[in-house]
Amino acid sequence: MLGALAGTVALSATACGSNGGSSSGGGERTGNTLTVWAWDPQFNIYALKEAEKIFKQKNPDFSLNISEIAWDDVQTKLTTMAQSGQLDGLPDIFLMQNNAFQKNVTNYPELFADFEDSKVDFGQFPKAVEDYSTINGKHFGLPFDSGTAINALRVDYLEAAGFKIEDFTNITWDDYIAKGKVVKEKTGHPMIATNAANSDLIMMMMQSAGASLFDKDGKPTIAGNETLIKAIETYVKAMKEGVLVQVNAWDEYVGGFVSGNIAGVMNGVWIVGSIQTAKDQEGKWRITNVPSLNGVSGATNYTTNGGSSWAVSSKANKSLAQDFLRETFAGSTEFYDTILPTSGAIANWEPAGKSKVYEEPQPFFGGQPIYSEVVEYGTKVPTANTGVYFYEGRDAVSAAITKVVNGAPIAQALDEAQKNVEFAMK
Repeated sequence: MLGALAGTVALSATACGSNGGSSSGGGERTGNTLTVWAWDPQFNIYALKEAEKIFKQKNPDFSLNISEIAWDDVQTKLTTMAQSGQLDGLPDIFLMQNNAFQKNVTNYPELFADFEDSKVDFGQFPKAVEDYSTINGKHFGLPFDSGTAINALRVDYLEAAGFKIEDFTNITWDDYIAKGKVVKEKTGHPMIATNAANSDLIMMMMQSAGASLFDKDGKPTIAGNETLIKAIETYVKAMKEGVLVQVNAWDEYVGGFVSGNIAGVMNGVWIVGSIQTAKDQEGKWRITNVPSLNGVSGATNYTTNGGSSWAVSSKANKSLAQDFLRETFAGSTEFYDTILPTSGAIANWEPAGKSKVYEEPQPFFGGQPIYSEVVEYGTKVPTANTGVYFYEGRDAVSAAITKVVNGAPIAQALDEAQKNVEFAMK
């Protein structure tokens, strides 16, 4: 899930870091308790508690000591520990946003244990997701929640314009914009909105073609990047045609489709939770795949935005931590069936998508079995190199888009973005 809650809250009476064994001396911790850092009580922490119940069925003495820590604070703690060399405060397991794995493992390898002897079958996860936390051929993360993107649409608005959901399936962005213009003319509603302060939609377009802001050696390729140029041109065209509108805040973004002012949503599947808060719109929504970029080699109708994976620390009770993750997040359909209805946490673990719970029709989406379909989408997302400086690159592109929307030439804006990232890398 993309968001991170503020603050740090202990969710166990056990002192954080106390798991029945010593973390000093570099040896593996022992005992039956694992300490975990994660954010969002209704999503990630709820999932941990349910995983604990599953694991306790065969390991009755097992327990989790969970601390709620916002993602930004997790990153700060990891950086501080690595720079000070004081690693004893590391938990056994911590959650990490997928786009941050490459940077953290590359810069601070002493914080992480790999999964090479964990017996986890990583072939049961989409390769595009698996690759986020694979560094130099080794796995350092176990994928959890899906960031697979969906194109969610109000079918009542589509029908008013003479379309069906099938007319927006397996199409290009040019098709999407042309049909979106008709929907706007017939109903008065733009197709989608995006936050003016970030480049998430552009990043999704890039990923759908397996493109990156960096080459295989980690050098920025923002200036002259043909796929990025095509994505920005598409973005600007959608704005000019009134199909895409920019908003200034997250609440305004969600309010657009919840109020019915916007005809659709294009984002990671975690956005489904926000869509379904509009109870009066039950039955009026469907999902399909995203548009592909016209004229771009390798372009597909599948992409991702967000998602996270579990890391095991170098100070962990490694065998217990890996057993716990393998038998729950990478091995239990019962677990994923339990957390789906309450939290909407959709698995990256592909076997979960074949369960009866995932295949159940969803009334809010007109009886469409959206969860099994999204798991299938995830298997088709192209791999893209995020690079160690992904966030710096994304922020530079966000600034470039603002300049382009305000009239700057694309080439000039991307040249400046390239220089800014190169400076940050120094």
